Amino acid sequence: MNSDPRESLSRRRFVELASVGSAAAMLKTPSGLAAEAVVPLSEAYPLLTPADEFYDVSRGKPVPHSLTGDALKEAGLTPETWRLDIAADTAVDPPVIQIPAQVEQPLSIDYPTLLEMGKTHGVKYIKAMQCLNISEPLGQGLWEGVLLSDVLRLCGEIEHVRRIYYRGFHNNDPKQIFQSSVSYTQAMETPPGELPVILAYKLNGEPLSLERGGPVRMLVPWAHGFKSIKWLQQIFLTNDYRTNDTYALQNNDPESYLKTAAYIDGGPAQIRAGEAATIRGQVISGISGVARVETLLQQVVGDDADIPDEKGDWKEATIQSPPDWKKSLPKGILSADLLGFDAKTGEPSSWPLRYATAGWGATYPNLARGSYLIFARSVDQNGFAQPEPRAIRKSGKNMLQSHRVEVV
Repeated sequence: MNSDPRESLSRRRFVELASVGSAAAMLKTPSGLAAEAVVPLSEAYPLLTPADEFYDVSRGKPVPHSLTGDALKEAGLTPETWRLDIAADTAVDPPVIQIPAQVEQPLSIDYPTLLEMGKTHGVKYIKAMQCLNISEPLGQGLWEGVLLSDVLRLCGEIEHVRRIYYRGFHNNDPKQIFQSSVSYTQAMETPPGELPVILAYKLNGEPLSLERGGPVRMLVPWAHGFKSIKWLQQIFLTNDYRTNDTYALQNNDPESYLKTAAYIDGGPAQIRAGEAATIRGQVISGISGVARVETLLQQVVGDDADIPDEKGDWKEATIQSPPDWKKSLPKGILSADLLGFDAKTGEPSSWPLRYATAGWGATYPNLARGSYLIFARSVDQNGFAQPEPRAIRKSGKNMLQSHRVEVV
Protein backbone atom coordinates (compact mmCIF):
# COMPACT_ATOMS: atom_id res chain seq x y z
CA MET A 1 0.00 0.00 0.00
CA ASN A 2 2.84 2.37 0.80
CA SER A 3 4.41 3.51 -2.48
CA ASP A 4 7.02 5.72 -0.89
CA PRO A 5 10.50 5.10 -2.37
CA ARG A 6 11.89 4.48 1.12
CA GLU A 7 9.73 1.38 1.58
CA SER A 8 12.33 -0.95 0.06
CA LEU A 9 14.99 0.52 2.33
CA SER A 10 12.81 -0.17 5.35
CA ARG A 11 12.22 -3.76 4.34
CA ARG A 12 15.93 -4.34 3.92
CA ARG A 13 16.45 -2.80 7.34
CA PHE A 14 13.98 -5.31 8.76
CA VAL A 15 15.96 -8.20 7.30
CA GLU A 16 19.13 -6.81 8.87
CA LEU A 17 17.40 -6.82 12.23
CA ALA A 18 15.87 -10.27 11.90
CA SER A 19 18.52 -11.78 14.12
CA VAL A 20 17.22 -9.69 16.99
CA GLY A 21 13.90 -11.52 16.85
CA SER A 22 15.47 -14.96 16.79
CA ALA A 23 16.64 -14.62 20.38
CA ALA A 24 13.60 -12.70 21.55
CA ALA A 25 10.72 -13.78 23.72
CA MET A 26 7.02 -13.53 22.89
CA LEU A 27 5.10 -11.09 25.05
CA LYS A 28 1.37 -10.64 25.39
CA THR A 29 0.08 -7.19 24.55
CA PRO A 30 -0.89 -4.94 27.46
CA SER A 31 -4.57 -5.63 26.85
CA GLY A 32 -4.11 -9.40 26.60
CA LEU A 33 -5.24 -9.50 22.96
CA ALA A 34 -4.17 -12.10 20.42
CA ALA A 35 -1.54 -10.00 18.69
CA GLU A 36 1.93 -10.43 20.16
CA ALA A 37 5.15 -8.48 19.80
CA VAL A 38 8.72 -9.53 19.23
CA VAL A 39 11.18 -7.97 21.67
CA PRO A 40 13.62 -6.45 22.38
CA LEU A 41 12.58 -3.55 20.23
CA SER A 42 15.23 -1.39 21.89
CA GLU A 43 17.92 -3.11 19.81
CA ALA A 44 16.03 -2.50 16.58
CA TYR A 45 15.18 1.11 17.44
CA PRO A 46 17.91 2.86 19.42
CA LEU A 47 16.98 6.18 20.98
CA LEU A 48 19.26 8.32 18.81
CA THR A 49 20.04 8.11 15.10
CA PRO A 50 23.74 8.62 14.29
CA ALA A 51 24.19 11.95 12.51
CA ASP A 52 25.40 10.32 9.30
CA GLU A 53 22.41 7.94 9.16
CA PHE A 54 19.62 10.53 8.92
CA TYR A 55 17.67 10.38 5.68
CA ASP A 56 18.74 13.49 3.78
CA VAL A 57 16.33 15.84 1.97
CA SER A 58 18.75 18.73 1.46
CA ARG A 59 17.99 21.27 -1.25
CA GLY A 60 20.18 23.38 -3.49
CA LYS A 61 22.39 22.97 -6.57
CA PRO A 62 24.99 22.17 -5.52
CA VAL A 63 23.78 21.06 -2.12
CA PRO A 64 25.60 23.20 0.45
CA HIS A 65 27.17 20.28 2.25
CA SER A 66 29.00 19.32 -0.95
CA LEU A 67 31.05 22.53 -0.88
CA THR A 68 34.68 22.29 0.17
CA GLY A 69 37.72 24.47 0.81
CA ASP A 70 37.47 28.16 -0.06
CA ALA A 71 33.94 27.73 -1.43
CA LEU A 72 32.80 26.56 2.00
CA LYS A 73 34.44 29.53 3.71
CA GLU A 74 33.01 32.01 1.19
CA ALA A 75 29.56 30.54 1.83
CA GLY A 76 29.96 31.22 5.55
CA LEU A 77 29.49 27.57 6.38
CA THR A 78 32.47 26.99 8.64
CA PRO A 79 32.51 27.79 12.37
CA GLU A 80 35.08 30.51 11.66
CA THR A 81 33.05 32.22 8.91
CA TRP A 82 29.43 31.62 9.95
CA ARG A 83 27.33 34.64 10.87
CA LEU A 84 23.65 35.16 11.59
CA ASP A 85 22.16 38.50 10.53
CA ILE A 86 18.98 39.67 12.26
CA ALA A 87 17.15 42.69 10.86
CA ALA A 88 13.74 44.29 10.46
CA ASP A 89 11.72 43.76 7.32
CA THR A 90 10.98 47.37 6.34
CA ALA A 91 8.44 46.51 3.66
CA VAL A 92 5.13 48.41 3.58
CA ASP A 93 2.21 46.91 1.66
CA PRO A 94 -1.11 48.64 2.47
CA PRO A 95 -3.57 47.62 3.65
CA VAL A 96 -1.84 44.45 4.93
CA ILE A 97 1.31 46.18 6.18
CA GLN A 98 0.74 49.83 7.02
CA ILE A 99 3.63 50.26 9.46
CA PRO A 100 7.03 48.61 8.94
CA ALA A 101 8.65 46.45 11.61
CA GLN A 102 11.03 48.26 13.92
CA VAL A 103 14.07 46.77 15.67
CA GLU A 104 16.17 48.86 18.04
CA GLN A 105 19.40 46.94 17.44
CA PRO A 106 19.92 44.84 14.28
CA LEU A 107 22.46 42.12 14.96
CA SER A 108 25.15 40.06 13.31
CA ILE A 109 26.08 37.12 15.56
CA ASP A 110 29.09 34.89 14.99
CA TYR A 111 29.53 31.27 16.02
CA PRO A 112 31.68 31.84 19.14
CA THR A 113 29.11 34.33 20.45
CA LEU A 114 26.31 31.80 20.05
CA LEU A 115 28.31 29.10 21.82
CA GLU A 116 29.09 31.52 24.64
CA MET A 117 25.35 32.17 25.04
CA GLY A 118 24.85 28.42 25.22
CA LYS A 119 27.04 28.12 28.31
CA THR A 120 24.37 29.89 30.36
CA HIS A 121 21.26 29.71 28.18
CA GLY A 122 21.68 26.43 26.30
CA VAL A 123 18.93 23.80 26.22
CA LYS A 124 18.75 20.19 25.03
CA TYR A 125 15.87 18.03 23.86
CA ILE A 126 15.13 14.95 21.78
CA LYS A 127 13.20 15.38 18.56
CA ALA A 128 12.51 13.28 15.48
CA MET A 129 12.80 14.87 12.05
CA GLN A 130 9.90 14.19 9.70
CA CYS A 131 9.30 15.55 6.20
CA LEU A 132 5.76 16.64 5.43
CA ASN A 133 5.73 14.68 2.16
CA ILE A 134 7.66 11.52 3.12
CA SER A 135 5.82 8.73 4.90
CA GLU A 136 8.53 7.77 7.37
CA PRO A 137 10.64 9.52 10.04
CA LEU A 138 14.03 10.74 8.83
CA GLY A 139 15.91 10.18 12.08
CA GLN A 140 15.90 11.21 15.72
CA GLY A 141 18.47 13.24 17.58
CA LEU A 142 19.42 14.96 20.78
CA TRP A 143 19.54 18.61 19.75
CA GLU A 144 21.31 21.36 21.67
CA GLY A 145 21.12 25.10 21.13
CA VAL A 146 19.92 28.51 22.29
CA LEU A 147 16.32 29.65 22.43
CA LEU A 148 15.27 31.84 19.51
CA SER A 149 13.56 34.09 22.05
CA ASP A 150 16.83 34.70 23.91
CA VAL A 151 18.58 35.67 20.68
CA LEU A 152 15.78 38.04 19.65
CA ARG A 153 15.90 39.78 23.03
CA LEU A 154 19.41 40.93 22.12
CA CYS A 155 17.77 43.19 19.54
CA GLY A 156 16.41 45.47 22.25
CA GLU A 157 13.01 47.08 21.75
CA ILE A 158 10.91 45.50 19.01
CA GLU A 159 7.77 47.13 17.59
CA HIS A 160 5.21 46.23 14.93
CA VAL A 161 6.43 42.66 14.56
CA ARG A 162 3.91 39.90 13.96
CA ARG A 163 6.03 37.23 12.34
CA ILE A 164 9.62 36.05 12.10
CA TYR A 165 10.95 34.46 8.96
CA TYR A 166 14.37 33.01 8.31
CA ARG A 167 16.56 31.64 5.54
CA GLY A 168 19.54 29.38 5.07
CA PHE A 169 22.44 29.56 2.64
CA HIS A 170 21.19 29.38 -0.96
CA ASN A 171 24.27 29.54 -3.22
CA ASN A 172 23.79 33.29 -3.82
CA ASP A 173 20.93 32.35 -6.14
CA PRO A 174 17.57 34.06 -5.37
CA LYS A 175 15.76 31.18 -7.08
CA GLN A 176 17.18 28.78 -4.49
CA ILE A 177 16.00 30.73 -1.45
CA PHE A 178 14.25 28.38 0.98
CA GLN A 179 12.65 30.07 3.94
CA SER A 180 10.20 29.39 6.71
CA SER A 181 8.59 31.27 9.57
CA VAL A 182 7.00 31.25 12.99
CA SER A 183 4.73 33.82 14.58
CA TYR A 184 6.18 36.27 17.07
CA THR A 185 4.11 34.55 19.77
CA GLN A 186 5.43 31.10 18.85
CA ALA A 187 8.99 32.39 19.04
CA MET A 188 8.65 34.24 22.35
CA GLU A 189 6.16 32.18 24.37
CA THR A 190 6.54 28.47 25.10
CA PRO A 191 3.62 26.87 26.98
CA PRO A 192 4.61 24.87 30.07
CA GLY A 193 5.62 21.35 29.10
CA GLU A 194 6.19 22.28 25.47
CA LEU A 195 9.53 22.45 23.67
CA PRO A 196 10.84 25.82 22.41
CA VAL A 197 12.18 26.94 19.05
CA ILE A 198 15.98 26.90 19.19
CA LEU A 199 19.03 27.73 17.12
CA ALA A 200 20.70 24.32 17.18
CA TYR A 201 24.46 23.90 16.99
CA LYS A 202 24.90 20.38 18.39
CA LEU A 203 23.44 16.97 17.52
CA ASN A 204 23.95 13.94 19.78
CA GLY A 205 26.52 15.84 21.81
CA GLU A 206 28.70 16.78 18.83
CA PRO A 207 28.94 19.97 16.73
CA LEU A 208 26.21 19.99 14.10
CA SER A 209 27.65 18.63 10.86
CA LEU A 210 27.29 20.36 7.52
CA GLU A 211 25.16 17.45 6.28
CA ARG A 212 22.65 18.03 9.08
CA GLY A 213 22.46 21.78 8.49
CA GLY A 214 25.44 23.08 10.46
CA PRO A 215 27.11 25.09 11.70
CA VAL A 216 23.66 26.28 12.92
CA ARG A 217 20.09 25.43 11.94
CA MET A 218 16.67 26.47 13.16
CA LEU A 219 14.75 23.78 15.04
CA VAL A 220 10.96 24.00 15.45
CA PRO A 221 10.03 20.95 17.57
CA TRP A 222 6.31 20.69 16.84
CA ALA A 223 6.63 21.10 13.08
CA HIS A 224 7.64 19.13 10.02
CA GLY A 225 11.17 19.50 8.72
CA PHE A 226 10.55 22.45 6.40
CA LYS A 227 10.30 24.72 9.45
CA SER A 228 13.72 23.63 10.74
CA ILE A 229 15.78 25.48 8.14
CA LYS A 230 19.35 24.24 7.61
CA TRP A 231 22.47 26.41 7.25
CA LEU A 232 20.72 29.29 9.01
CA GLN A 233 22.11 32.72 8.11
CA GLN A 234 19.30 35.31 8.08
CA ILE A 235 16.38 36.19 10.36
CA PHE A 236 13.86 38.92 9.50
CA LEU A 237 11.27 40.42 11.82
CA THR A 238 8.22 41.52 9.87
CA ASN A 239 4.85 43.18 10.38
CA ASP A 240 3.40 40.95 7.68
CA TYR A 241 1.12 38.46 9.38
CA ARG A 242 0.96 36.20 6.32
CA THR A 243 3.01 33.00 6.29
CA ASN A 244 5.64 33.32 3.60
CA ASP A 245 7.20 29.86 3.89
CA THR A 246 8.54 28.45 0.65
CA TYR A 247 6.46 25.35 1.34
CA ALA A 248 3.28 27.44 1.48
CA LEU A 249 3.77 28.27 -2.20
CA GLN A 250 3.85 24.56 -3.02
CA ASN A 251 0.30 23.79 -1.87
CA ASN A 252 1.38 22.68 1.61
CA ASP A 253 -0.09 23.62 4.98
CA PRO A 254 2.58 26.01 6.33
CA GLU A 255 1.32 25.71 9.91
CA SER A 256 0.99 21.93 10.09
CA TYR A 257 1.95 20.17 13.30
CA LEU A 258 3.67 16.80 13.44
CA LYS A 259 1.02 14.11 13.17
CA THR A 260 0.82 11.11 15.43
CA ALA A 261 1.36 8.18 13.07
CA ALA A 262 2.54 4.59 12.92
CA TYR A 263 4.89 3.37 10.20
CA ILE A 264 5.71 -0.19 9.13
CA ASP A 265 9.34 -1.15 8.62
CA GLY A 266 8.51 -4.50 7.08
CA GLY A 267 8.36 -8.20 7.86
CA PRO A 268 8.70 -11.58 6.13
CA ALA A 269 7.17 -11.71 2.67
CA GLN A 270 6.51 -15.45 2.94
CA ILE A 271 6.13 -17.91 5.82
CA ARG A 272 4.97 -21.52 6.20
CA ALA A 273 1.52 -22.39 7.47
CA GLY A 274 1.43 -22.52 11.25
CA GLU A 275 4.29 -20.05 11.65
CA ALA A 276 3.91 -16.57 13.07
CA ALA A 277 3.93 -13.38 11.01
CA THR A 278 5.80 -10.62 12.79
CA ILE A 279 5.99 -6.98 11.80
CA ARG A 280 7.51 -3.96 13.45
CA GLY A 281 7.85 -0.28 12.85
CA GLN A 282 7.99 3.14 14.45
CA VAL A 283 5.39 5.45 15.90
CA ILE A 284 5.91 9.19 16.04
CA SER A 285 4.26 11.20 18.80
CA GLY A 286 2.76 14.30 17.27
CA ILE A 287 1.01 17.27 18.83
CA SER A 288 -1.79 15.00 20.13
CA GLY A 289 0.43 12.35 21.74
CA VAL A 290 0.27 8.55 21.45
CA ALA A 291 -2.28 6.38 23.23
CA ARG A 292 -1.43 3.10 21.44
CA VAL A 293 -0.53 1.42 18.16
CA GLU A 294 -2.96 -1.07 16.60
CA THR A 295 -2.59 -3.66 13.84
CA LEU A 296 -5.15 -5.46 11.69
CA LEU A 297 -4.70 -8.82 9.96
CA GLN A 298 -6.85 -9.01 6.85
CA GLN A 299 -6.98 -11.93 4.43
CA VAL A 300 -6.74 -10.98 0.77
CA VAL A 301 -9.30 -12.62 -1.48
CA GLY A 302 -8.99 -12.25 -5.24
CA ASP A 303 -8.17 -8.71 -6.31
CA ASP A 304 -9.10 -7.03 -3.04
CA ALA A 305 -7.66 -3.53 -2.79
CA ASP A 306 -5.29 -2.53 -0.02
CA ILE A 307 -8.08 -0.98 2.02
CA PRO A 308 -8.41 -1.92 5.69
CA ASP A 309 -11.70 -2.79 7.34
CA GLU A 310 -12.11 0.09 9.80
CA LYS A 311 -14.52 -2.04 11.83
CA GLY A 312 -12.19 -5.04 11.77
CA ASP A 313 -10.51 -6.71 14.73
CA TRP A 314 -7.73 -4.23 15.44
CA LYS A 315 -5.23 -5.53 18.00
CA GLU A 316 -3.03 -3.49 20.30
CA ALA A 317 0.67 -3.80 19.49
CA THR A 318 3.54 -3.49 21.96
CA ILE A 319 5.43 -0.20 22.09
CA GLN A 320 9.05 -0.46 23.20
CA SER A 321 9.79 0.50 26.77
CA PRO A 322 11.82 3.58 27.70
CA PRO A 323 15.54 2.92 27.27
CA ASP A 324 18.31 2.95 29.82
CA TRP A 325 18.96 6.68 29.63
CA LYS A 326 22.55 6.44 30.86
CA LYS A 327 23.43 4.03 28.07
CA SER A 328 21.36 5.74 25.38
CA LEU A 329 22.50 9.35 25.81
CA PRO A 330 25.93 10.73 24.84
CA LYS A 331 28.62 10.57 27.49
CA GLY A 332 28.28 13.30 30.10
CA ILE A 333 24.64 14.10 29.32
CA LEU A 334 21.97 13.14 31.85
CA SER A 335 18.28 12.73 31.09
CA ALA A 336 17.56 15.18 33.94
CA ASP A 337 19.33 17.83 31.85
CA LEU A 338 16.86 17.49 28.97
CA LEU A 339 13.66 19.44 28.41
CA GLY A 340 10.67 17.13 28.71
CA PHE A 341 12.26 15.24 31.63
CA ASP A 342 11.89 15.65 35.39
CA ALA A 343 14.93 17.54 36.65
CA LYS A 344 15.01 15.44 39.86
CA THR A 345 14.14 11.92 38.74
CA GLY A 346 15.38 12.09 35.15
CA GLU A 347 12.15 10.42 33.98
CA PRO A 348 10.29 11.69 30.87
CA SER A 349 6.96 13.46 31.21
CA SER A 350 5.51 11.13 28.56
CA TRP A 351 6.40 8.00 26.64
CA PRO A 352 6.80 7.92 23.72
CA LEU A 353 8.48 11.29 24.03
CA ARG A 354 6.65 14.26 22.56
CA TYR A 355 7.73 14.86 18.94
CA ALA A 356 9.88 11.74 19.04
CA THR A 357 9.65 8.15 17.85
CA ALA A 358 9.57 4.72 19.49
CA GLY A 359 9.53 1.23 18.06
CA TRP A 360 6.54 -1.09 18.09
CA GLY A 361 6.00 -4.73 17.17
CA ALA A 362 3.18 -7.22 16.68
CA THR A 363 3.01 -10.94 15.88
CA TYR A 364 0.15 -13.02 14.46
CA PRO A 365 0.77 -16.72 15.27
CA ASN A 366 -0.44 -19.93 13.61
CA LEU A 367 -1.59 -18.48 10.31
CA ALA A 368 -3.34 -20.72 7.79
CA ARG A 369 -2.42 -20.78 4.12
CA GLY A 370 -3.40 -17.73 2.13
CA SER A 371 -2.50 -14.12 1.39
CA TYR A 372 -2.71 -11.51 4.15
CA LEU A 373 -2.27 -7.81 4.65
CA ILE A 374 -1.22 -6.48 8.04
CA PHE A 375 -2.15 -2.84 8.58
CA ALA A 376 -0.87 -0.54 11.31
CA ARG A 377 -2.29 2.65 12.75
CA SER A 378 -1.72 4.94 15.70
CA VAL A 379 -4.41 6.15 18.07
CA ASP A 380 -3.70 9.53 19.63
CA GLN A 381 -4.58 10.71 23.11
CA ASN A 382 -7.74 12.36 21.78
CA GLY A 383 -8.96 8.98 20.55
CA PHE A 384 -8.42 9.67 16.86
CA ALA A 385 -7.22 6.70 14.81
CA GLN A 386 -4.78 7.37 11.98
CA PRO A 387 -5.17 9.00 9.47
CA GLU A 388 -7.60 11.23 11.39
CA PRO A 389 -8.02 13.97 12.47
CA ARG A 390 -5.97 15.62 9.68
CA ALA A 391 -6.21 13.21 6.81
CA ILE A 392 -5.26 15.76 4.15
CA ARG A 393 -1.86 14.86 2.75
CA LYS A 394 -0.64 18.45 2.45
CA SER A 395 -0.76 18.80 6.23
CA GLY A 396 1.54 15.78 6.50
CA LYS A 397 1.64 12.44 4.69
CA ASN A 398 -0.31 10.10 6.94
CA MET A 399 -1.97 7.26 5.03
CA LEU A 400 -2.21 3.82 6.61
CA GLN A 401 0.62 1.50 5.70
CA SER A 402 0.39 -2.25 5.20
CA HIS A 403 2.64 -5.27 4.79
CA ARG A 404 1.72 -8.28 2.65
CA VAL A 405 2.65 -11.80 3.67
CA GLU A 406 2.03 -15.07 1.83
CA VAL A 407 1.44 -18.15 3.98
CA VAL A 408 2.37 -21.29 2.00
